[in-house]
Amino acid sequence: MKWILPSLIILLSYTVSAQPLPPASIKVLKQKEDSIKGFATKLIMASTAEERFTADSLFTKGFVRALQVNNSFAYPFDSLLPIAKVYPTDSSFRIFTWGLVINENLTRQHGAIQMKTADGSLKLFPLIDKSDLIKNHRDTIADNFNWIGAVYYKLIQTSYKNKKYYTLLGFDENNIRTDKKIIEVMTFEGGKPIFGGNFFVLEKTSGLPNTPGRYIMEYKKETSPKLNFDKDLNMIVMEHLVSQTGEPNKKFTLVPDGDYEGFKWINGKWAYISKIFNEVTPLGKSPVPNPIRDDKGNIDPTKLKGGEN
Repeated sequence: MKWILPSLIILLSYTVSAQPLPPASIKVLKQKEDSIKGFATKLIMASTAEERFTADSLFTKGFVRALQVNNSFAYPFDSLLPIAKVYPTDSSFRIFTWGLVINENLTRQHGAIQMKTADGSLKLFPLIDKSDLIKNHRDTIADNFNWIGAVYYKLIQTSYKNKKYYTLLGFDENNIRTDKKIIEVMTFEGGKPIFGGNFFVLEKTSGLPNTPGRYIMEYKKETSPKLNFDKDLNMIVMEHLVSQTGEPNKKFTLVPDGDYEGFKWINGKWAYISKIFNEVTPLGKSPVPNPIRDDKGNIDPTKLKGGEN
């Protein structure tokens, strides 16, 4: 798709300073942020696909120009509410992602990874959604030019044998019948991001391959099962799904039942835990925070800021 992030692709070699922001740079960045804020809102609010495409193009070009300003890594861009932003614990990079609804059966995610560099140069990896060309989303290991696509709302940094791993929790407004939430591990190989890999260990009774490349929760539209990282438990917690019709292979019938399962980071893998709590969680007392959507099914842009879901 020719319109997917063309400006980000050609700007991989631009350089900027990464020193603390002086007042003059803050002023310039604020002006640039204000100039694209309306386009960011139209990405999710515009009523027609043509309006959303135009908003996406104008937003992307303006956002890239803002990133070219010296020390832009230090600027938060907090007013761009529909644009999700996550950082690892070490603040070595940040990831911006956003969704673009093309039609009721097709949504594409856009984004970029902005690295923090010692000399202040801008190192930018565009994220190119190729999910429509990838047959096996669950097991594909891909670089940033062959990205599965998700709006990331949480980043969990872990390590094993002195290597860092960045686990991403993401949302995909998949189609008219289902939404998805995704858990995938990102690593850097040769200085470049790689998404997916042999980082999950599941039980045979889970009904899934024992070692998928990523974990994908697909479920009935607008039911919003919980999936997040619980700091107290130090694990990923997700709500168990059941089929309303007794047909678990039909993803559009899957809904949360209030029980919880999850993953624990053990020896460089996310090990599946089939049951976290002894009893089914009472309705309205879930142990993880609120979903991206409100009670009416509308996406809350403030939940796409790297916060809880």
